Amino acid sequence: MGRHHRGGFGRFGFGGGFGMGPESFRGRKMGSVDLRLVLLMLLADRPSHGYELIRALEERSGGFYSPSPGMVYPALTWLEEVGYASVAAEGAKKLYRITPQGAEYLAQHKAAAEAILSQLEQIAQRLGRVREAVAGFEEEADGGPQEVWLARRELKEALRAARGSSAEEARRIAQILKDAAAKIRGR
Repeated sequence: MGRHHRGGFGRFGFGGGFGMGPESFRGRKMGSVDLRLVLLMLLADRPSHGYELIRALEERSGGFYSPSPGMVYPALTWLEEVGYASVAAEGAKKLYRITPQGAEYLAQHKAAAEAILSQLEQIAQRLGRVREAVAGFEEEADGGPQEVWLARRELKEALRAARGSSAEEARRIAQILKDAAAKIRGR
């Protein structure tokens, strides 16, 4: 049904889509082919309700990727229609399971599914490091001293304004940032 492209693109280095090429993951949206494959992978781990699958993807990506019900439920319906998943009613909820045909399809494309999940987990790790780096500053802006938060915002604005500078100017800015980091560390 297509092939998995390995090239990275975008700010988060997401590889191209399993079946749809580099357009498969844009911003915070995953292409339908990749989403169906990842849902099968999750169903192979355990039968799940749609909202549990949404939560699993959100957790694996550290909150970066949280597919809407409008993406997940049509993907699950497609998996059911082609025989890759079965559904059983549990009151008002539906419990989805992978079928033997789905397991066979997943086995053929497992490397692609694992690559997508791996990228989601790498995003989660990166976001965790970013959150750690700025931890505490948001709280200061909300109720305590705001000097650090305001200075950080001013620095970001100055760096945005300096985009496209000459190589010499970029070296000067880099040295200023290195000096500031050393001063913050107390060196």
